[in-house]
Amino acid sequence: MSIPASCRSEFGRLGRLIPALAGQGPEHMAFDALLLEHCQSTNNPGPVLRFYLWEGSWLSLGRHQTPRSNHWLNLVRNGRLNVVRRPSGGGAVLHGGGLTYALIWPDPPRQRREAYRRVNAWITAGLARLDLELYPGDDPALTGSQNCFASATTADLVDPSGHKRIGSAQFWQRGHLLQHGEIPLAPSPQLWHEVFGTDPPCWQSATPSAARVEAALTEAIAELWPGLRWGVTPMSGREQQLVAERASDYEVNDSEVSSNNPEARMEVTAWRSGRPKG
Repeated sequence: MSIPASCRSEFGRLGRLIPALAGQGPEHMAFDALLLEHCQSTNNPGPVLRFYLWEGSWLSLGRHQTPRSNHWLNLVRNGRLNVVRRPSGGGAVLHGGGLTYALIWPDPPRQRREAYRRVNAWITAGLARLDLELYPGDDPALTGSQNCFASATTADLVDPSGHKRIGSAQFWQRGHLLQHGEIPLAPSPQLWHEVFGTDPPCWQSATPSAARVEAALTEAIAELWPGLRWGVTPMSGREQQLVAERASDYEVNDSEVSSNNPEARMEVTAWRSGRPKG
């Protein structure tokens, strides 16, 4: 098998696998952003891959997304929903009962579509180990869509029936890439309908566990970086400290969720500095 040019420089480096963590939304986002920052400040860094679960029900908003749904605010105030802002772009994603991946890529292809294609090839190969067929979506990008899973572009993956299975979004910074992806496994049908007004994705066959999906994708990651060695390195004490200090940067308060509050629109706009692609 030929080795892509963007992968050849990976030889001699060590990729980092971080054991799966369960936690709150702001801490997850702060950790992903910290890993990207570390990638930029490290000489000859390797890629980083981690999977995680969400404690409670969380709605993550894309970096550029302005909430326009007052019933989201009601769900937040009633304690049914928590909201967090992602560093990556895209539409809103409902977490809980699924598995999220974060991939930090220090030397990605220059074109974001090619980066999506490479990552999709990895995910497709991994989930094929669980007898799950996936294909890139073919919907046009909808800039005004509030729900990430309302459409499936070439950045996303669908099953043979055309149902979206995995939604992904990117954040580029100084030539380095953070890519997020969500794999809904057993989301709450009631909450999904309350948030988006639609039914959640459902699996045609038996739903795989988060542990099986994580194992399959971890085994397949070598196909994205042929020859790269991977090592398991848990979250360090210093990383835990920095994440605790920065988690509040990704919190979304009631005023930001309310579409009728002009200050909310100002607060959301402040997130748009250093525009990511995705």
